[in-house]
Amino acid sequence: MMNQFFKNSRLVFGFFSSIKIHSKTTKLSSRECSNLCESWKSMEGFVKCSANFEPLTPLSFLERAANVFRDTTSVIYGEKLKYNWEQTHNRCVKLASALVHLGISHGDVVATLAPNVPAMQELHFAVPMAGAVLCTLNTRHDSAMLSVLLMHSEAKVIFVDQKLLEIAQGALALLADKKQNLPLLVVICQTDESPSVENLNPRDHDYESLLGSGDSNFAIRWPRTEFDPISINYTSGTTSRPKGVVYSHRGAYLNTIASFLLHEMSLFPVYLWTVPMFHCNGWCMIWGLAALGGTNVCLRNVSPKDIFENISLHKVTDMGGAPTVLNKIVNSPPCDLKPLPHKVKIMTGGSPPPPQVIAKMEELGFKVNHLYGLTETYGPGTSCLWKPEWDSLPPDEKFVLKARQGVQHLCLKEVDIRDSTTMEKVPADGKTIGEIMFRGNTVMSGYLNDTKATEEAFKGGWFHSGDLAVKHPDGYIEVKDRLKDIIISGGENISTVEVERVLYSHPAVVEAAVVARPDNHWGQTPCAFVKLKEGLSVDDQEIINFCRDNLPHYMAPRTVIFEDIPKTSTGKIQKFILREKANALGSIF
Repeated sequence: MMNQFFKNSRLVFGFFSSIKIHSKTTKLSSRECSNLCESWKSMEGFVKCSANFEPLTPLSFLERAANVFRDTTSVIYGEKLKYNWEQTHNRCVKLASALVHLGISHGDVVATLAPNVPAMQELHFAVPMAGAVLCTLNTRHDSAMLSVLLMHSEAKVIFVDQKLLEIAQGALALLADKKQNLPLLVVICQTDESPSVENLNPRDHDYESLLGSGDSNFAIRWPRTEFDPISINYTSGTTSRPKGVVYSHRGAYLNTIASFLLHEMSLFPVYLWTVPMFHCNGWCMIWGLAALGGTNVCLRNVSPKDIFENISLHKVTDMGGAPTVLNKIVNSPPCDLKPLPHKVKIMTGGSPPPPQVIAKMEELGFKVNHLYGLTETYGPGTSCLWKPEWDSLPPDEKFVLKARQGVQHLCLKEVDIRDSTTMEKVPADGKTIGEIMFRGNTVMSGYLNDTKATEEAFKGGWFHSGDLAVKHPDGYIEVKDRLKDIIISGGENISTVEVERVLYSHPAVVEAAVVARPDNHWGQTPCAFVKLKEGLSVDDQEIINFCRDNLPHYMAPRTVIFEDIPKTSTGKIQKFILREKANALGSIF
């Protein structure tokens, strides 16, 4: 149970003295305890009570939506399914009730394994409404990894999309072999399907039947404190075995507001779900759309053809996606590209987007905004806030500026570039590299059952991102590399991001990634993995010469490998796989 998280994470919750979380009392530093207590005594008649205080939680957005936006469309899926906000609220309340009747208690973990279908949107509200903690799992995990995460999170229930049932059942079989307690299985079917009875055990459930058994008059289990956990998000595994990142109701509430402000959303947006809902709770936009009376256009499979069709059919105003999604759009066959009926705002983040891809997206009629963040910062933590004076710049300069990671959003206290060891600020000269660090209300509570990793991440009073960047004189930050990805060749630091930007500018290249290859003389040299556009052909020497023409020679790749590039389901390139391949090659000489 999540109770163990609070017991083990002394550092994380050490500043909430006398606040009981899941029956575990934590302690506060004397100074902060004094500040907290004295703040309520500073003026006569100053009291804290239910009239002026409620724990912050994004569940309140759904309560309001059911009243304010009750007849507004909340969910669209395919040609048949459509709900309004009153119906969505009612379904979530009933599902929460059904979970409680299954035996779910405060702090229990409820897992999901599903794509962007309506049930995922509902579970983001229903699970915490039952007092439980939502754990959304990556749909590309195999049974072995899934079993590890179910065991680590101690999930009591797992909701599984029918098309992923075989993977889930494989994971449960592995847990059974290890004599572990098995979570209850709830199968999510498409609207026109029923679960195959022969594939389900008597203790398993069908999603709609379970929801239908709930009580629409169920009393929502509101969080006891706003620091109660609302969700667990396992990191994508781009560097190592995933870690369980815990979000609080307070952090989710604040980052939700920050997210829809970053998206520049007004009331009644129509949002196309191309960001996986399991990734950082859909960048917190699942909760944000309830706050704005927006419409969730659910999309099971993401393809350029489906994106353009849904934009036209449902008058989509906003969407999001990793740079790989944008890259897929700009390089899709002409028959899939349809003129946009209106400007569509698209947020991109997850890895530094090549300026060339941003330029092509805007040529197609999209307005691209660039976000940056990590799972540990609830998704978006910064944005490249556009300045009016940049509008008059030449296109090439504008798109280079737009590719920066920018400045912190409204609900973060601070984002800075600092020396990882000394914790000193680096000069804002656009050249000196340091580590991106965060602090504020939208940084994770900690890693589930991993106090050591939490303490390491929060060393020096900041969250250490592991990303290397520079700060420009205007205060905007620009990512140069992951700490683990930087290449040191003959004593020189080589930013793989800068090499990749040059590779993306080659007319035959559709995707590129650069890692270090061992070298007996230089220590390391750049090794480029390249995917070419369909129908085009170049050799490795042409790619190397192109890079040498556009970069200092020491930064140019000495090795070029043509192949598909492995990515996570959220679009991040899995460089640890490429590093293993480059290491296996050994030194060139």
